[in-house]
Amino acid sequence: MKIKKLNLHEEGLSRFFGSLEVKVMNIMWEKEKLTIKQAHEIINNENPISINAVMTVIIRLAEKGHLYKETSGGGRNRLTFFYPVQSKDQFIMEQTKVVTNGLIEDFGSVIVNHFIDSLDGADPELIQTLQNRINEIKSK
Repeated sequence: MKIKKLNLHEEGLSRFFGSLEVKVMNIMWEKEKLTIKQAHEIINNENPISINAVMTVIIRLAEKGHLYKETSGGGRNRLTFFYPVQSKDQFIMEQTKVVTNGLIEDFGSVIVNHFIDSLDGADPELIQTLQNRINEIKSK
């Protein structure tokens, strides 16, 4: 799944989601499977919000392909659960790969140079990991 809009001025998951979407996704990743009412109760305990706002965001996240919707039972016993399509780590891996590949495809050497420049303050272990990966690619 590809995020349609990247918010460059934001940080973390807010680059990919709106603020309420981030709260919902974090709760879904943590709890794994919730009804709208359960998600609302958790969010509402932190910061009062209407159940309609939470419901709208959860339904939109399902429509965008980030949450699965599972309904069981019927009539008054009907329950609808939502759960993430992928883990938080899988989501981050996929989206950062899409962004990175797109930037390299569009801007090539400029992005590679900026990436290298950004390594000045990086953790030495990260730099060693990068060096090892470069060596693997070169030896193919």
